[in-house]
Amino acid sequence: MNATESRNDRAMYRKITWRIMPLLLTAYVVAFLDRINIGYAQLQMKETLAFSDAVYALGAGVFFIGYLLFEVPSNLMLEKIGVRKTLLRIMVCWGIVAMAMMFVQTPTQFYVLRFLLGAFEAGFTPGALLYLTFWYPPARRAGMIGVFLLGAIVASLIAGPLSGAIMKFLDGLYGWHGWQWLFLVQGLPAPLLGLLAWRVLVDRPEQAAWLSADEKTRLRQQLDAEHQSSTKADHGSLRDLLGDVRFWALALVYLVMVAGTYAMAFWIPTLIRSWGVADLMHIGLYATLPQLGAIAGVILLGRSSDRLGERRWHFTASALLAAFGLSIIALGQGQLAMSLTGLCLAVTGIASVTPVFFALVSDYLPRASVAVGIALVSSIGNLGGAVIPSLTSAINTATGGTTYSMYFVMSLYLLASLIIVLCARRPAPVLQSA
Repeated sequence: MNATESRNDRAMYRKITWRIMPLLLTAYVVAFLDRINIGYAQLQMKETLAFSDAVYALGAGVFFIGYLLFEVPSNLMLEKIGVRKTLLRIMVCWGIVAMAMMFVQTPTQFYVLRFLLGAFEAGFTPGALLYLTFWYPPARRAGMIGVFLLGAIVASLIAGPLSGAIMKFLDGLYGWHGWQWLFLVQGLPAPLLGLLAWRVLVDRPEQAAWLSADEKTRLRQQLDAEHQSSTKADHGSLRDLLGDVRFWALALVYLVMVAGTYAMAFWIPTLIRSWGVADLMHIGLYATLPQLGAIAGVILLGRSSDRLGERRWHFTASALLAAFGLSIIALGQGQLAMSLTGLCLAVTGIASVTPVFFALVSDYLPRASVAVGIALVSSIGNLGGAVIPSLTSAINTATGGTTYSMYFVMSLYLLASLIIVLCARRPAPVLQSA
């Protein structure tokens, strides 16, 4: 490629990025806030509702049951009706449920709304990841997936101070508790962003009036070249996908990744409180510190992975960093400075593995199975989120502290790195049925 063509490509992808990424990133920030704000709300809900830690843990996990059941159907529907209609449906429905959480009074109501939140939100993340494969070839994909997934880090960065401020300063306003205002304020943006997505996005590059004919042709050529890659799996049907051993290995990796991610996301506020920090605002501020390193890690690792065309060892390095940080937390025995250092390292590693992982998955899956494959990996992976809150709560209760649950989460990242080292080398043969 000559210098002019390279400049033209950079200009084309810059145009694409500014058109679609700000909206997707903002929507993911809101999605992740609505998913994890229960971790902050429960600190105050315990004062007004007689919910035990087990109730909160089960409610946190029930979200992922709804997610599991509806992810694959949603991605299949996206391919048929397009991203605009899909995001409108998803975001309006999840926003209404997120705001309805403010009226919870019983554990049953809590479980039902958490399940519905997962069911309605289910298609958003895998749908957005699929949408990115419509616009970016592998050489740019990990970086852009990383930009999208920064939404989780940004949400975690602002969740603490925002949630703490809402619960502290709006508590009692118009007779509502601070945790009720929390669900209302953080749930409202979702329907508004769904309407904006309907107006702003296009379903496919061919429909983008803001791309020239030459840009559309060049983009299509670069995307088509991806599907000639010899590193792709040979899936001619759903049956082939389901018979692919390496596909199931990747799904297992994502399961343990999600378990580790949400073990930390839901329990960071409780962890920080256990380190001797009592004030809600201070808990929120301390919770933002690890996210700063995570932002740098996601951006730098994604760019490095794209530049070198390498996924396996980038993933492994991040997973090992997460395990190292978790070991420091466990060894810190509640010492604030040491524990915060470990938390910063752990969150940086945890955040950095995800964009490289999904770039690896999309690199591996052929066009015929990429939609259902991404959704199925994500669905199976989210079983980890369904189980881990109750499991870590049980470990903490049985042991009287968080040390052993930290070692458990650390083992998950060691397992994930081992599987990737063993399986992410070349396409696995598809098992043939008799």
